Amino acid sequence: MRGRRTCQVIVLGLVCLFLGGGCASRKASPSPYRATPVTSKKARPATVKKALPRMGYTIQAGAFSQPENAARLTDVLKDKGLAATYFAAKTGLYKVRIGNFAARESALNQAEALKILGIIEAYYIVAPEEYAVSKVETLGDDYLRGEIVKAARNFLGVPYLWGGTSPEAGFDCSGLTMTVYQLSGIDLPRTSGEQFGTGEDVGKGELLKGDLVFFATGQGNKCSHVGVSIGAGHFIHAPGKDKKIRIDSLSNAYYQKRYLGGRAYI
Repeated sequence: MRGRRTCQVIVLGLVCLFLGGGCASRKASPSPYRATPVTSKKARPATVKKALPRMGYTIQAGAFSQPENAARLTDVLKDKGLAATYFAAKTGLYKVRIGNFAARESALNQAEALKILGIIEAYYIVAPEEYAVSKVETLGDDYLRGEIVKAARNFLGVPYLWGGTSPEAGFDCSGLTMTVYQLSGIDLPRTSGEQFGTGEDVGKGELLKGDLVFFATGQGNKCSHVGVSIGAGHFIHAPGKDKKIRIDSLSNAYYQKRYLGGRAYI
């Protein structure tokens, strides 16, 4: 009997060692990793969406104290068939960005040609890695959203000068949204109708900073106006010609009645 018990004890000990590293109760050693606290951010439903193309190499020129001068240079470039937009830099000056080139050499050649023609003087080539979108993998989506909102805020109080075919086509106000996205490295389509047709459909209660909000301000239910969501139910937009870029609320009776929806591109 004693021999049988001894064998049973030995077998039981081996089984315990194999399955659990010992049967005796012990205090678990503290894990070297701490769980990351979950932030109280409203999750969006997972969807499959096509990412918008990123900006390539761009020519940056000009340093104007008045937005009218930057807008004038933008119009000259557009008349020559070049994609161009002006923006409010952090320095308080207004600059112009020209084109979207796949190769640095192409951007340099175009810049030198414009310089020879006397259209621009000094210039700088903006590389893809300089855009905020290139830092998403290390800094996260919130960083990119913040940069988009910062770019939009830089335009507050600036007279609306983009111009375009007509407000009905949504060409005017979308100049602001296209510009702030391009400044962050995302090649957003030009008109509000095109912008509304891309991205992820987002409910009003799920809007995040940097999303776009769309309205039907013309006849019918056609998309004709767009702004940049800055959170807390507010957005930055260009209300129209002869008006300055400003912040408005989605709860405003005028915009609430004409609201079409939100779109996310990040």
